[in-house]
Amino acid sequence: MSVPQTGGGLIESRDDLVAFLEKGCKGKDKWLIGTEHEKFGFHTDTLTPLEYEGPRGIKAMLEGMQRFGWQPVMEGGNIIGLTMNGASISLEPGGQFELSGAPLQTIHQTCDEVHTHLAQVREVADEIGAGFLGLGISPKWTLDETPMMPKGRYQIMRNYMPKVGTRGLDMMFRSCTIQTNLDFGSEADMVKKFRVGLALQPVATALFANSPFLEGKPNGFLSYRSEMWKDVDKNRTGMLPFVFEEGFGFEAYVDYALDVPMYFVYREGVYHDVTGLSFRDFLAGNLKGFEGEMPTLSDWADHLTTIFPEVRIKQFMEVRGTDGGPWAKICALPALWVGLFYHQDALDAAYDMVKDWKQEERQALRDAVPQEGLAAKIRGRSVQDLARDVLEIATSGLEARGALDSSGGNEVHFLNTLKEVAISGRTPAEVLLEAFHGPWGGDIDPIFKECAY
Repeated sequence: MSVPQTGGGLIESRDDLVAFLEKGCKGKDKWLIGTEHEKFGFHTDTLTPLEYEGPRGIKAMLEGMQRFGWQPVMEGGNIIGLTMNGASISLEPGGQFELSGAPLQTIHQTCDEVHTHLAQVREVADEIGAGFLGLGISPKWTLDETPMMPKGRYQIMRNYMPKVGTRGLDMMFRSCTIQTNLDFGSEADMVKKFRVGLALQPVATALFANSPFLEGKPNGFLSYRSEMWKDVDKNRTGMLPFVFEEGFGFEAYVDYALDVPMYFVYREGVYHDVTGLSFRDFLAGNLKGFEGEMPTLSDWADHLTTIFPEVRIKQFMEVRGTDGGPWAKICALPALWVGLFYHQDALDAAYDMVKDWKQEERQALRDAVPQEGLAAKIRGRSVQDLARDVLEIATSGLEARGALDSSGGNEVHFLNTLKEVAISGRTPAEVLLEAFHGPWGGDIDPIFKECAY
């Protein structure tokens, strides 16, 4: 989850909100790649989650990471994050440790960044007897066993979530994801990428499905994290059917976001609870508790971080549908979407695949994938078949992009781990379930070694 946003003056009209999004349009030569990933911290001796305080907790991790040049981010006297060179480390509600990577030019740089980060995390974690786990859902701990981090927005969300869905607290405290942030060149480019990203999100979800356990037992799904999102808060999640309607653009997204209920207003280090109220009322000067006060663009940027569809836009596009996973999967996600989005022929080919899918078909596919994975179907074709085609398009996009490393290699090899899944038809979750029912003998504890970074 994001830290408070800064740098925006007073909003005078709805046009300012549209202009804010339009400022994200960039020439292709300025398109960059941001990769975010979350991971669960645990005590290696007891396999219990890392609390915030104490010599072996999250606070100790954040303090220890500062030896590498990371600068602290504070809230209410607590260290709640770190920043360095355009990247940040932040905390999810249950202590999930998140790297929001710097905007970079190539997947090679992204993978170097991930490698450096995980090496730093291991160094500090080893000193305090901690480990970190790459999965989509914490496999063992109950909600009551999971600590809450000392961030004001999380207390507001914790109180609000049970009012609007049954799985919001699971999302907050027991889930981890990998996410890719990408640029768009124009409104039309944004629209095409948004539609492709939403339509093909279930394919990515299946390829990365990695959350088959909950509280020590199989939960009946391959991606419980994806299933969970179906009942978090329908006002701010989902597949956004209006994105596929004629005339969709920045204005339509603004109108959608204006009516997504707010969580908070951030003022002078304090999160003020305005849950359920409308940014549209805020814009009119009628927000309860802030009557007569006009919002700033920082408020708008904050609000955009509290909207959680499968794909969302700010001044870039976030593709959000995949479970947390191992090191190779962290690098594979940006490779997949860069391959599809950053070369026009590839984007056009991907769009041609999905452009005539009906909303009911897209939703049915999204609903089936958490349980069925690669076996889910649309129009008689399995997701496994679709994934092979999608990866072929992404491969062609990365080859045409021609971003080389110091040895002259392109970015295509980062897709290999996904190609293995698509060829075998076995998701990461199914591999874990086979181990659980086989050599692990129904014991979940080996997963803390098998899936640790």
